[in-house]
Amino acid sequence: MSTLPLNKFADIETPFYYYDVALLKETLECAQSEAAKHDDYHIHYAIKANFNARLLKIISEAGIGADCVSGGEVKAALSAGIAPENIVFAGVGKTEKELRLSLEAGIFCFNAESLPEVELINELAAEYNTTARIAIRVNPGVGAHTHANITTGLAENKFGINYELLEETIGCIKELKNVELIGLHFHIGSQILEMDDFATLCNRINEIQDTLEKNLGLVLPHINVGGGLGIDYMQPTANPVPDFASYFATYAKNLKRRPGQQVHFELGRSLVGQCGTLVSRVTYVKRGTCKQFAIIDAGMNDLVRPALYQAYHEIENLSSQDAKEAYDIVGPICESSDVFAKDRELALTKRGDILAIRSAGAYGEAMAFGYNCRELPKAYLSTDFQ
Repeated sequence: MSTLPLNKFADIETPFYYYDVALLKETLECAQSEAAKHDDYHIHYAIKANFNARLLKIISEAGIGADCVSGGEVKAALSAGIAPENIVFAGVGKTEKELRLSLEAGIFCFNAESLPEVELINELAAEYNTTARIAIRVNPGVGAHTHANITTGLAENKFGINYELLEETIGCIKELKNVELIGLHFHIGSQILEMDDFATLCNRINEIQDTLEKNLGLVLPHINVGGGLGIDYMQPTANPVPDFASYFATYAKNLKRRPGQQVHFELGRSLVGQCGTLVSRVTYVKRGTCKQFAIIDAGMNDLVRPALYQAYHEIENLSSQDAKEAYDIVGPICESSDVFAKDRELALTKRGDILAIRSAGAYGEAMAFGYNCRELPKAYLSTDFQ
């Protein structure tokens, strides 16, 4: 990570998000170059990770497509200059308004998650006298070694169609005249670091493709494997760029593609997670009987992941080089869950010190909210301080 310009932070109101543009571009370049080693691999950035307009522009300029889960994200992708033919749209509850917007824009593909959704897409496409391309999102029954709240590939999840119902669903889709089934879509979860999880997904996709070809004579031109690649929250400085080489190589080794079959990846956290830092000031140091608290001006409304997922973020005191002491690092929100870390060692901390909460580029600013009538945090790029 580039050195944070502490001397220029003095007059900036905290908390705020700081994005390292050089690291973002390095990460995008690495992902693209590793994907390019394999024929017909396409990356779509999962906008839900971070929809900051300035970051989206950089991502668009890198030639990466978009994975959207709302009409607003489709608009954001288009505004950033991402071509409609590089946009895919997933989500279990696409509204008629969102579907119309996407049909009018001419996006590449709808990742459909239920038969009623496909039927509505067909109905609307008929109104526009067009044929909508769809991929069926399949729940492959594959679990991932990650937090339960971000596991999405199991039969009991709300997402997608259970693979046992796939052939029946395809039979119904064949009767519809204004949709074209072009692929299958999968996504087993987020913050996955074990490549074996992706290999297991590949094996299941292979089984599903073999079954569809045997029973229905069906070979589809596109396979969308979702995303899920994690980042190193524990050591962001040592490992700022994820292991894209192993990630793409795992699919190249294990996924049995049909001739000419295109493979799509929906990467979010792995592209933007490490470039973002939440910067906050210490408001008070409160000493108790058994512990001490570093009370900071950032709260769970600014970065909800620790409260929501018990997520770990590395935290640094940028203002101090003194010997370390243990602190509970907490925010000002009137909720007991407003805790960023417990019993965490920081350099000796005092009121006014600036703390950096690392690896906050994904699901940080994007999930910020206005609880307690707090203003949303502002965002700055490293290029703003040059």
